[in-house]
This record gives sequence, C-alpha cells and structure tokens, in this order.
Amino acid sequence: MKWRDAQRVAISKDMNKPIHTPPSAPSLSLAIDGMTCAACVARVEKALQSVPGVTAAAVNLATKSARVEGIAPAESLITAVDDIGYGASLITETTGASETKRSADRERKARLSALLAFVIVSPFFVGMAGMLGGYDLMPEAAVQFGLATLIQFGLGLRFYRSAWKALRSGVATMDLLVALGTSAAYGLSLYLWLRPSMPGHMVHLYFESSSVVTAFVLLGKWLEERATSETASAIAALGRLKPASARRIENGIETDVPLEAICVGDRVLVRAGKTIPVDGVIYEGAASIDESMVTGESLPIAKSIGGEVIGGTTNLDGRLVIETRAIGAETMLSRIIRLVASAQASKAPVQALVDQVSAVFVPVVLIVALGTGIGWYFYGAGYEAALINAVSVLVIACPCALGLATPTAILAGTGIAAKYGILIRDAASLEKAAKVNVLAFDKTGTLTIGQPVITAVDGGDPAMVLAIASALEAGSSHPLARAIRDEAQLRGMTSLPSVTGFELIAGGIVGTISGERFLFGNAAALIAANIDTTSMKQRVEALGLEGSGISYLADIDRKRLIGLLAFADPPRETSAAAIRMLNTMGIATVMLTGDAKGASHYIASKLGIADVHAEVRPEGKSNIINALKAQGAIIGMVGDGVNDAPALATADLGIAMGSGTDVALETAGIALMRPDPRLAAAAISLSRRAVFTIRSGLFWAFAYNVIGIPLAALGYLSPVFAGGAMALSSVSVVMNALTLKLWRPTFLS
Repeated sequence: MKWRDAQRVAISKDMNKPIHTPPSAPSLSLAIDGMTCAACVARVEKALQSVPGVTAAAVNLATKSARVEGIAPAESLITAVDDIGYGASLITETTGASETKRSADRERKARLSALLAFVIVSPFFVGMAGMLGGYDLMPEAAVQFGLATLIQFGLGLRFYRSAWKALRSGVATMDLLVALGTSAAYGLSLYLWLRPSMPGHMVHLYFESSSVVTAFVLLGKWLEERATSETASAIAALGRLKPASARRIENGIETDVPLEAICVGDRVLVRAGKTIPVDGVIYEGAASIDESMVTGESLPIAKSIGGEVIGGTTNLDGRLVIETRAIGAETMLSRIIRLVASAQASKAPVQALVDQVSAVFVPVVLIVALGTGIGWYFYGAGYEAALINAVSVLVIACPCALGLATPTAILAGTGIAAKYGILIRDAASLEKAAKVNVLAFDKTGTLTIGQPVITAVDGGDPAMVLAIASALEAGSSHPLARAIRDEAQLRGMTSLPSVTGFELIAGGIVGTISGERFLFGNAAALIAANIDTTSMKQRVEALGLEGSGISYLADIDRKRLIGLLAFADPPRETSAAAIRMLNTMGIATVMLTGDAKGASHYIASKLGIADVHAEVRPEGKSNIINALKAQGAIIGMVGDGVNDAPALATADLGIAMGSGTDVALETAGIALMRPDPRLAAAAISLSRRAVFTIRSGLFWAFAYNVIGIPLAALGYLSPVFAGGAMALSSVSVVMNALTLKLWRPTFLS
C-alpha cells in the first residue's frame, strides 16, 4: 500500500495546526541598561521583587533584560530600577524589534571605546615590549601621565559612575573592583612621580598598569557584547521574518498597506518568492511553501485552496490569495517569539548556586585584596609591591564570567532549538530534559499518523470491491470513508458506480448499484444481515495480528460475502528512527496507549518498543508514569491529545507534538513544531549538550577565579596580565556557549 503518500498528506495537514503558548500569570519584559556583572543582576532582581504586586522577577545579564510576573504597573518597575542607578524601559510587541538595534548600538559603542583605548595605550605596549628586549622605550613621565589620565577619567569614567551607583545602593559590583584597582595603580604612579626622588634614581611608574587594565576591560566588554548578541540571534532572526507590508485585495483592487493595517478577514495577495505576511487560509491558488524558518521542516509543503499558511513562511512558486485568520500578537510567529523570549529570560535551577556565590563574591574579593596589601607590606615587600599585588587581586577577579555562563548557554540552546522546530518552554525544562532516561510515547497521532489508511483490499475482484466501497462511502465524512476514497484515488479510480437507495444501519451502510443491494460494514452488521464471513476467517485473523481493522462488503440479496477492506493507523516514517536514536542515547522507551492490544503490540514490534501498555485510560497513563518514577526513572512523556494532558503533567518532562491539541501543548515543557518523533530525541540530545555547556562554563568561571585570585595575591601576576586574563575569562565563557550554535540534529548531520 502507498502509505508514504498518505503519510505525506497527513503531515502536511498536521503541520499547520497552530501552536499555542502556555497560559501564565500576567508578565512583562523590561530592557535594563547599565548591568555589568552578576552582582548587578542580583541588585536589579531585588529592586523589582520589592515592588508591590510583583510575584516573580528574573533578570538576564546576557540579554540585558528582565521578565517580571505580577500585577505591578510598568511605571513602578521602571522607577524601582532607576532608583538604584540603572535604566529600564518596557519591551512590547512593537518595541521588541528595536531591542536588536539596541544590542547593535551597545556593541558598536563598546567596539569604539575598546579601539580608542588601545590606540591611546599603544605607546605603553611599545614600552613594555622594549622592556622585554632590554630597551627603555617607555614614554616620558609627563606623557605617561597624560595618556593614563585620558584613559582613567575619559574612557574609564563609566567605571566610576557605575561604582558610585553601587556604593550608594550599598552593594559591590565588578565595576567597583575595576575602579578601585585602576585608581590605586594610577594614584600610586602619580605619588611616585610627584614626590622628590634621589638624584640619578630611576622611579618606576605604574601608569601603564592602570591604562592597559582599563583597555583590556573595555576590550572584554566589546567581545562580550559581540558574542552575547550572537547567542541572542534566534529572536532577531524570527523577527525579521515579518514583512513590513502586505498587498490587500479589496473590491478587486490591490493595494500595498502596512502590515498593521491588515484585519482578520482581509484577503491578501502573495506572489511567488514573497513572504506570507499573515496566518490564514488559502482562498485562491496553490503553491509550495517553505516553512523551514518556522517549523524546521526542510522540505517545501504543497498547499492548495483551504490549506492553512503561517505568516513568515515563503511562497516558492505560485500565486496565492489568503484570507487572514490571525494578526499581530495572535499569529503563530508572534507566539513562537514570545515563547522563545520567555525561555531565554528564565533561570535554570543550577543558576541558584551562582546567585548565592555572586551575592558575596565582590565583598570577599575586596577583603582578599585588602588582606593581600596588608600581608605584603608587613612581610617587608614595601608599600609599592603591596599595593600592586592588591591591585592584581582586584583586577583579576571576574564575577562576569559567573554571571554569563548560564544565561548565554540558555540563549544559544533555546535559539538553536527553535531553528529546528523545538520550542523549549523555560530553562528548567531544558535542564530536566537532560536527565530523562525513560521516554513514554502515546501511540495514535504521535508514533502513528493519527488517521486510518487502507492496508489491504481482498476479494475475487479487489478493484470492484474498492470501487463499490468507495461509492457507498462517497458522502461520508468518517475518517475511514476518507481513507477509502484516498485509496481509490491513489489507484487511479476517476469514476465510481452510481448509488441509489442509501440506508444507514448499525455498523454499516446499504446502497443499490445497478439493481443490486450492497452492504458495507463491520462483522456485527453482516451477522445481523445473516451473511456468513467464515470464508475469509483465516485472512481476517492474519490481518488482525498485524493490527488491522476489517470492514466487509456483501451482496445482501444473495447473502454472499464479496470481499473486505483492512485498515490501520500506520506508524510515521520517522518513528522507527526516533526509537533507534533514543536507544543509542541510552534512553528506554515505553508505549502508553488506549488502543487495543493487538494493534498496539504490532506497531510497537515494528518500531522496536518492548514495553507496551495498551487499553489504558488517561488516568491509567498517569498511574504508570508514577510507578516508573517510583522505580527511580526520570521520565518524559510525548503526546498530542487531550487524553495525554494528565500524563504530560505527571511526567518529569512533558513533550507535546506540534500537531496536537492546545491542552497537550499547554501542559508540556517542550513543544515540537511538527509531528516528527525524532525531534523528541533531538530535544533531549540538545538539552544534554546545553547542560554540559552550562556546567563547563561554570567550571571554568569558578576555576579561573579560584586559581587566579590566589596567584595574584601571592604576587605571581602583574596588574596588566591580570587585566587581560579577566577580560578573556568572560569572553571564553561566552564563546563556550556559542559552540551550541554548531549543534544539529543527528538525522540532519
């Protein structure tokens, strides 16, 4: 049987059912200006959480944004952020696109500051290089003072401003460390230069330390901005899918209008090669649609009159007139953008440890630096060496790396997931997915295509059996009737017998063709009509072992069985590959279904699933999942129907197929944008990679500080080297997160 064609038709229909984001408490997003490290994040969160009406607040250092839940007005939240020295503005559907521009502006300003700083300090680099070769190429003291002052109070003024705001609020940030460290080196140099010195005695100044450290910090800020904008590119790419205008057809007249002017019910023209501007239904025309940017499906999908289309997809080769069904915030693209943005703003459970460390990090570093200076002074090293070592401690400490490790990985992971049609609800779901070791599947509509397909036509003249059955079912909307008509069409049956005298009976239908009365129905209908089916008993039993249902065709007047049609809900083409992928990953698979045991076990055997629970009611699925959890399993559930919602909620992780109902999608932690079970395996694979990236980033961030601070305190690191190392630490953590962008599902590799 031509199951592939039938599956292709089913998939093309399923892919266009809308994805709905889960309902949640009232929330809004704010763009936050002025944050530099994890301590800043903690300050802003604390300020937002103190506003009456706020139930939760999560601040993201990588995106420079905050997501706030509750009923507090935006004005109160913005005021609370302003009061502690930061800037805030509301992000809306209309301003969301401008956030990409804001990020680009931040990156441009950071680049300009870094490049200008390195131009100013270039004479210091020449001098330091000369020292390595035994030459004195350092500028005169007055020139050093001039260059250092430009850096310290020009480009470095931002650190003083931020440090002052932090001190006014009673907290300590990375900018305070930089301001203290560079000021100490600059002040010491100024003192040594201006104090009287012995004739012929060469005074060593440290202007190059304060200046080069500032330059390295500014370089690090630029590289951070550049790298974090790369990790956040997913939302920007989705936002660019929206065209600015649409060609509306009104009273036969075509007019280009802004997209905001389109209303539900309007008809828009989309020519070949153009982006579809709205969610809607094809009113006129046919075309192949590229949905890859929205659903991750790489192959074009054929659409014709009545087919649903998604705004942001591309019309490849036809002229379409589309009747608008959704606009603005209600379009699928807007819903996807909101879900991805929500996921990127959320915090992974592992972040709780980072937050605790960040809260005390800077105060501890200040104490260590003070202890270093005092210790070296009393050790007899002199106040110059004591101060320089203390400066090294201040400069090398980097809370930025700690603050960026988790959010940048979440940004990159959720962004690349959306590219391939995997929508991750929040960071907690991302972390849970990495731990799953048992994955349970619903059968119908998840592992199978969700509708019957004819698997066999038997009788003396199979073509006649199919033609008569198709004619009798011509006016029915029953799924089996559609399967019969589709099979007839696949076999090239363009004309069918004329039927009169239709009569619906229990379990079947009766009609007259050329004076003969035919019955098409189940075994009970034939028994009621006194028609014997034993002649096909062996064939029926064989088909039953394959999970097929049977409908019979009989001649009522002659009481004669003519033939039968077998039908089944076949597995999706990708289901077996999905199970193999999961087995390779060490994940056990289970089938939970309400279908009959015969059909369920047959499909399971075809796919390679050994653990099958058939004829299970919805509450029974939850009970089985609880039993598996009691045995120590971390269990995920993949489903698409209303009856799967309890199981999705009970599982450690719910994964909803994109072709499923709103209830299933609202209960799940991960939504698959198209009905491909391989995406469930891909989601877990990506989650494992993302969690590994988070942990490795945190490891290096912690290791850097644990190793670097003691080395600086012991005098093994100069301030210049410490400044460069500090800048590179943050960049390395972000670059580590960016490796997630190289991930691809194994079935596409």
